[in-house]
Amino acid sequence: MTLSFAPSSDPSIPLHVIAQPDLDSWLQDQPDTVRAWVAANGFTGAMGQTLLAPGAHGAVDFVLAGYGTEDKRARKRFPLAAAAMALPEGTYHIASGIPADRLEMECLGWLMTGYAFDRYASQSAGTAALVAPEGVDANRIETMANAEVLTRDLVNTPASDMGPEQLQQAAEALASEFGAACSVISGAALLEQNFPMIHTVGRAAEQAPRLIELNWGSSGPKLTLVGKGVCFDTGGLNLKPGASMGLMKKDMGGAANVLGLARMIMQLGFPLQLRVLIPAVENALAGNAFRPGDILTSRKGLTVEINNTDAEGRLVLADALALAEESEPDLVISMATLTGAARVAVGPDLAPFYTDDQRCASALSHAAEASADPVWRMPFHTPYEAMIEPGIADLDNAPSGGFAGSITAALFLRRFVGACRYIHFDIYSWQPSKEPGRTKGGLGQGPRAVLTALPEILGL
Repeated sequence: MTLSFAPSSDPSIPLHVIAQPDLDSWLQDQPDTVRAWVAANGFTGAMGQTLLAPGAHGAVDFVLAGYGTEDKRARKRFPLAAAAMALPEGTYHIASGIPADRLEMECLGWLMTGYAFDRYASQSAGTAALVAPEGVDANRIETMANAEVLTRDLVNTPASDMGPEQLQQAAEALASEFGAACSVISGAALLEQNFPMIHTVGRAAEQAPRLIELNWGSSGPKLTLVGKGVCFDTGGLNLKPGASMGLMKKDMGGAANVLGLARMIMQLGFPLQLRVLIPAVENALAGNAFRPGDILTSRKGLTVEINNTDAEGRLVLADALALAEESEPDLVISMATLTGAARVAVGPDLAPFYTDDQRCASALSHAAEASADPVWRMPFHTPYEAMIEPGIADLDNAPSGGFAGSITAALFLRRFVGACRYIHFDIYSWQPSKEPGRTKGGLGQGPRAVLTALPEILGL
């Protein structure tokens, strides 16, 4: 599926976007026939309302789209998408009503109404096409929309068709499309090349664990993206209850988001050296599954006591982060569906992130609003370091007590990146219910904010 604007040469219907408080003033400048038509059809400018106005010969002359009130818009990511979904098939152009600072993101929301995950059954999607307004960066908007398609498709695909092998194939396809190099270390080779925790977590599964690496670009700052690729998480021997296992196909959401971000960086030609690392595993049950009480030695040499086999994501990320550190990149970003504690803290809609770098934090916070990709800074609270030190080993993968679960997971990961400038996202990557521009299911969280912030962070 490719999302794109309609060609500017196509005939298109004017679309006037009307905020609810502005309807009366807009009507004052209209002929009596228009005022009567609006009144007769009960159009108020409420969000999601649409009204087709007929011309002299029965064809649609123009369309009104309700933009609601400021309070209502504050509750939606893409308010215009609510109207776009209600429009009949056709091609439209925005004639008035969208503030300049909202235009690009409303266009992005419109494009994303065209997304549907229809691999297994037909699904409805928006059919109204949009001509890109003058002055917007149409290529950038289409790039963001299609990166979101990639991320959503990967997360939505069930584990029966999205194991480590298929995740590898997705990375290879992306690399081939943009002329990047892709390599894989799999199975016993992980032990030979010192990725013991990736191997341990995934060794009980039918598909071998692996570390997927993608490299693109030969000059500029070095950026390394690390995405958690746990393609299904049973919880291991600390088996999840059925209700908690239901969404575990999305436990590779970090990898899906990283691949979406990589797609945007490559397609937009950012002047940097990109490296993507994805530890891809399935946390399965078998006689050789790792156990509570085991002590593992990581690539970095730090030992880890396993107090819960369901805290496996930080283990595979740790080996990948240790590898990332070795090349001394200018910035490391990890993305992972890591803890339920993050969901308790900020819910499903916000992408919490951690960093010790104030410049990164400030750039991300400003970029989030501009890119309609909300993030929230969480603290690397150093006094909690003692909570991840069990005494019998260097680190504890699942501290007891239940306090600060997202923070302690982030502190655990920070131990493996050394002095590198580091940002960690603890995302949900799932939309619980349908919203304008966001279907229920897999979701990108953080990549657009990162993309928008990178020029400032890396001096591009």
